Amino acid sequence: MSEWKEYKLGEILQSKGYIRGPFGSALKRDELLDDGIPVYEQQHAIYNKRVFRFFINEAKYEEMKRFAVQTDDIIISCSGTVGEVSIIKEDDPKGIISQALLLLRVNTALILPKFLLFFLKSKYGHNAIISCSSGSVQINIAKRDVVENIPILLPSKAEQNRIVSILDSIDDKIDLLHRENATLEQMAETLFRQWFVEEAKEEWEEGKLGDICNYVTEKIDIGNVETGDYISTENMCSNKQGVVQASSVPGNGKATKFRIDDVLLSNIRPYFKKIWLVDREGGCSADVLCIRSKNELFAFFSYYTIRQDEFFDYVMLGSKGCKMPRGDKSHIMNWPIIIPPKDELSKFNEIAKQGITKIRNNQKQIQTLIQTRDGLLPRLMSGEVKV
Repeated sequence: MSEWKEYKLGEILQSKGYIRGPFGSALKRDELLDDGIPVYEQQHAIYNKRVFRFFINEAKYEEMKRFAVQTDDIIISCSGTVGEVSIIKEDDPKGIISQALLLLRVNTALILPKFLLFFLKSKYGHNAIISCSSGSVQINIAKRDVVENIPILLPSKAEQNRIVSILDSIDDKIDLLHRENATLEQMAETLFRQWFVEEAKEEWEEGKLGDICNYVTEKIDIGNVETGDYISTENMCSNKQGVVQASSVPGNGKATKFRIDDVLLSNIRPYFKKIWLVDREGGCSADVLCIRSKNELFAFFSYYTIRQDEFFDYVMLGSKGCKMPRGDKSHIMNWPIIIPPKDELSKFNEIAKQGITKIRNNQKQIQTLIQTRDGLLPRLMSGEVKV
């Protein structure tokens, strides 16, 4: 440890390397577009995904270029779920950060960008951000002078390289498995659309979603739900991969009891398209709808039916509320569908099940790798373990 040196976070940044997202008045809602140059939001730091909701035009981008991301910038979530981090990669699109993000740009003469990323992901670094945050109703990241005073130990650049190399190799494997899962999902979705949308037979039965599935109403005491098996809107990712984050159980009360192959659908802000085909037993919050097929033949058919963009457009048409739209349960079950015959469903089930089984096995590997990485991370970042 003798060769490690302590710095303050502000000392390892570039002279203009601390950039808080613009105030709302600088980027108004009516200036946001459906396409163009993307706006990086808090979810991009929390989930490390690059699915964008809002965009700006080139003129607005030039006006707000001081908030533009560059390769190797670190973005940090600043409110609510504070302290989650992501790094801007070379192939990430150019864009600006929203007011809910903090951007850090390092002095590469002192520190590798990924070394800071892993420091902020470590238990010590994450806790340092959280512990100095404030707010009673909603937690907000601390002021600049507090954040910049967070201490960080740095080894030589050569040692940083070795540490980053080990952690990167684990993250690369995790990323590979995520990408394989995304490919498998896309293949199944393409097959579903070919068979049941583009090539649907005229003689197939016309029906509605409620003909093939129901809402689950069975309840379970929250106290009987294991940590990580409680699903709320907050810990479902904002994408269609169906990934959920581990979540602690929120005290007492009741949750809707779900089981394997149920479909969970966030009932708030349907445009986020939060959906998950369940791979375990557990409980979900009142803001998550649990949908169960009436027949096991419909299990995967129901899931891919609900995954369609057209379904979410339909849900939005019947949603209630302006600031925080909520899907209407009866409207959802009236979604018009074509119901194929049993032999077609059986063929699709067999193919979809193979892909979903592979996805679930990959997800188990991902969790093992994450546990390995998270166990190594604090020991490597503190110098307890030498590479």
